Amino acid sequence: GTHRVSLQNLISAATVGLQRCSRAQVSERNIVRLLNAHILGSGEEPWSGLGVEAKRRGLQVRPAEPPRAPGLAADAGARSRARSLARLPCSARTMSCSGATGRLRSAALPTCELAFYLAVTAGFHLYSFYEVFRVSRIYEKDLDAEFGFEKGFFIWSFKKDPTDFEWSFWTEWGKKLLLWTLLGHVIISQVTNAIFPKFRTWFLMIYGMLACFITVGSKGLAVIMLHLFISFAVAQLRVPVLSWVCSVLLLYSLQMDYLGKIQKRWYETENEYFLLLFCLALCNLRYTSFSLEYCWHPIYPQRRCMSFCRLLAYVFYYPIFHNGPIICYDDFNNQTRRTETSVPKADLVCLLLGAVRIFFWWWLTESMLHFMYIHAIQHQQTILETASYWLLGGLGFAHTLFFYLKYLLLYGIPSIIMCLDGVEPPRLPRCTSSLYSFTGTWREFDVGLHRWLVRYIYIPLGGSRHGLLRMMFSSAMAFSFVCYWHGGHSFMLNWAAMNWVGVMIENILKMICSFSHIQEIIGKLLSTTMQRRVHGALGSVATTLLILSNLVFLCGNEVGQIYWNRTFIQGWPWIPIIVFGYFYCYSQVGIEYDRVKK
Repeated sequence: GTHRVSLQNLISAATVGLQRCSRAQVSERNIVRLLNAHILGSGEEPWSGLGVEAKRRGLQVRPAEPPRAPGLAADAGARSRARSLARLPCSARTMSCSGATGRLRSAALPTCELAFYLAVTAGFHLYSFYEVFRVSRIYEKDLDAEFGFEKGFFIWSFKKDPTDFEWSFWTEWGKKLLLWTLLGHVIISQVTNAIFPKFRTWFLMIYGMLACFITVGSKGLAVIMLHLFISFAVAQLRVPVLSWVCSVLLLYSLQMDYLGKIQKRWYETENEYFLLLFCLALCNLRYTSFSLEYCWHPIYPQRRCMSFCRLLAYVFYYPIFHNGPIICYDDFNNQTRRTETSVPKADLVCLLLGAVRIFFWWWLTESMLHFMYIHAIQHQQTILETASYWLLGGLGFAHTLFFYLKYLLLYGIPSIIMCLDGVEPPRLPRCTSSLYSFTGTWREFDVGLHRWLVRYIYIPLGGSRHGLLRMMFSSAMAFSFVCYWHGGHSFMLNWAAMNWVGVMIENILKMICSFSHIQEIIGKLLSTTMQRRVHGALGSVATTLLILSNLVFLCGNEVGQIYWNRTFIQGWPWIPIIVFGYFYCYSQVGIEYDRVKK
């Protein structure tokens, strides 16, 4: 399929075509639009890396509107495919804005109306957070006695809630070792880039293996190498299905109790064993990416040794080794092969500002743990069952915002190091308070994981190019893998199912709204401003269910059940009406953000 054509080859072919063609109707702008359609279809971010590569080849690239050039306008099927390829399982690129309404126009609303929506959204956030702060102070002694709070910052008298395992785990490892090993990577990268630029990739590979040895030990490194040897050996058969079976079985080995007990004996603490599990899970995505690319692209047998070395360089690239962000092998390989990887001075200033932002995000995240004991309260069902609706709303927003800030840090630090290495990282997660649809959340939050799922699961299984049933199946397989990769627990299954249903409903609505006669009916009945308001109303329903699914993911089935009962059963009918009304304002703020951004 076309998604297997590399971007570099595509630009080369377009450039040659432009040089040979003298007819006016085949213009540079049309070629650029074709490139844009290809990138959307392959799951790549539009224009990411395209401008640099095209400029180097003498092709001027500028952002273009959705394909409407004469050569494309005559082909309705091509336009339909370009739109449908944008409707991916974990994200959807709508024609106007990423929501649940497809072709409903994103018209500008009156300033006073937008100001009202923004005031309601901000006011609800602030007051609900104050309610969480107040209840945290009331139950501070009881929660401290049960969970053992830590001593807080010396300038505050509040204690710190340490019950979020993931944050405590990574901050402990960061202070203990990981920040120092990342600093070592930066030093090795800059020194080798100055002295041996052609061999920098291999120096970084050796350093990554050494850092892996330091962090997970010799036995942990041996297990990782064993997984790589098995995956690479199966890839030699060049059968993608067998590579997938191999990867799933290797992933299943991480959940086998017998192997887990053996591996725990290798380490003095349980956190060391968990670090090995995290590394193996991330390595699974990387060697799966390499294996599938290896099956799709022909490689001469005499270059197999070099291919294995490139697999090692990809897997042991240290900034993304422990926790991401996720980057596909094809993107990583193309970028690391560039000869010019020095960072301009202007970019160094941006990186410095990025480091300041990371410090601010860390301070804000730590402050939330001191002021709001959201993770300790989530384990107290008696508090949740008797809490006010302001408290429930504040806890829900605080959980999603804390998750967002946490991954800004976990992805932000490696992203800065990747930029120093000349590797373009995936975009950082988008703030959860500006997301208002299932598809938009999957597309904008973890961009690297989204690209991985699209490239290796959704498109190979057919995606949206072979009808609704194939699209539903492809999406279901993508969500099934995400659920299994996260451990396959019951709450993960419920979370994945809710997101799959939400994505499918939104995509079906988009397909319906893409029909020309439906667009004509909507245009006759509703003005562009009213279409925007309908968009917000549909977004309010999607956002309510999206936050409920996120609570299931972050807090478990029990907390999700409590929120469902309190909101839709005990609070019926007024509480759901109030909730939908608030999320209507919330969605309009997100829609306006997308409209202004575009």
